Amino acid sequence: MWQDYHSVISVDEAVQILAEKGPQARIIAGATDLMLEMERGIRKGISTLIDITRIKGLDQIVLDEGDVIHLGPLVTHGECAASKLIIEQAFPLARACWEVGAPQIRNRGTVAGNLITASPANDTIPPLIGLNATAVLQSVRGMREVPLANFYQGVRLNVMQPDEMMVEIKFPALKSNQRGNFYKLGLRKVQAISLVNCAVVLTLDGDKVQQAAITLGAVTPVIVHAREAEDYLKGKCLDDETVRIAAELSKSAAQPIDDIRSSGEYRLEMVRVCVQRALGILLRGEERKNYPKHPVLLRANSRLHKEYFFSNDGITQKMHHRTGDEDSIIETTINGKDYKFSSGQGKSLLRLLREEAGLIGTKEGCAEGECGACTIFMDGMAVMSCLVPAVRAHKAQIVTIEGIKRDGKIHPVQQAFIDKGAVQCGYCTPGFIMSSVMLLDEIDLPSREEIKEAISGNLCRCTGYYSIVEAIEQAARFT
Repeated sequence: MWQDYHSVISVDEAVQILAEKGPQARIIAGATDLMLEMERGIRKGISTLIDITRIKGLDQIVLDEGDVIHLGPLVTHGECAASKLIIEQAFPLARACWEVGAPQIRNRGTVAGNLITASPANDTIPPLIGLNATAVLQSVRGMREVPLANFYQGVRLNVMQPDEMMVEIKFPALKSNQRGNFYKLGLRKVQAISLVNCAVVLTLDGDKVQQAAITLGAVTPVIVHAREAEDYLKGKCLDDETVRIAAELSKSAAQPIDDIRSSGEYRLEMVRVCVQRALGILLRGEERKNYPKHPVLLRANSRLHKEYFFSNDGITQKMHHRTGDEDSIIETTINGKDYKFSSGQGKSLLRLLREEAGLIGTKEGCAEGECGACTIFMDGMAVMSCLVPAVRAHKAQIVTIEGIKRDGKIHPVQQAFIDKGAVQCGYCTPGFIMSSVMLLDEIDLPSREEIKEAISGNLCRCTGYYSIVEAIEQAARFT
């Protein structure tokens, strides 16, 4: 799919390669969108990938002395959703990040990547525009800042130049008199693209609305403000009637289309419904009511083969891999064993594991991050290997279903699946087991809701979920 893969250790190095390669190069971090787009032929002419995941310090969430929050370009949706700072002082963004995909996707997908992809249905754009966010871009020509409200030019179109890298997202933290919410409507609870979404940020003066920001997603080519509704709310006390009228006025900003997922007419009415619900939740003070106290991340905590995991502190030099170059070796550790691969540089990690390593326990179901059958652990977190470039395994620590044994015996989760009859056709089982094993490392005795969240990125076409949940509950009592 690509010719050259650079794993860089500095922003300067990344932008230098961008300057040299121009439109043929792309920065990648999570790569959850780009991998699919390249495989499907949507993104053509890309020969060079620049992997920035080994650059130190780009995964920080920081509040400065001026009460401005700074997000590095490697901050993932999962990290935002679990960040105390984001939950307390930028809640609409936390909620939006929590609504993205499933845990495995949130472990890889970055907020910056979500912004750059520029789909009007992307969940993080409306709250960040509502929070008055700014994108900081860097190239060899210098730095520039672009308000996110001016960043988009159309569907999947933004103002970034081919030689620019997004190095930061910044926005003012919500003040004590400000409250916000995000509301999403999809065809299912998780792993769903928004049919309509909206973010609401209110600045209050006592009981009255001093200022309102209502941003709408998936109903025009770019994210838009519902200006009539915002203007109407100014000076009003928030009550059921003002909520109803503001929601109705929000429809004037929308120009939804008909597509395979919904009619434009339905979307237009759902703008009203979503805004009314988002405002109503704020009216009742319930925006945090159903938000998890400890979001499930599917990241290693304590017991799970810790010797297999390490940080990127060991990466001290840049790496370059060229597809088809016999000298371009992928060196990695899988299930505690060292591997060297002279082929497979242009594949996904899933296919490298199956075809080069011969580890066929990891299954290919959808090959697009929807089913979770290919779930593995990479550097201590659950990821969908079909969305990871194979070269990202270089100097990484990988665990597959073949590597979760304890003292030479099957894992307690595997035994519980047997005891509870949680295996039917069995194709999805490796992915479910991997998610479950990571959950029980992260949380000793997870609730049923936490179990459901942990396996929300895994699909079972045999509808065996009840026995799977029971098996995980049993395993939790014996691990």
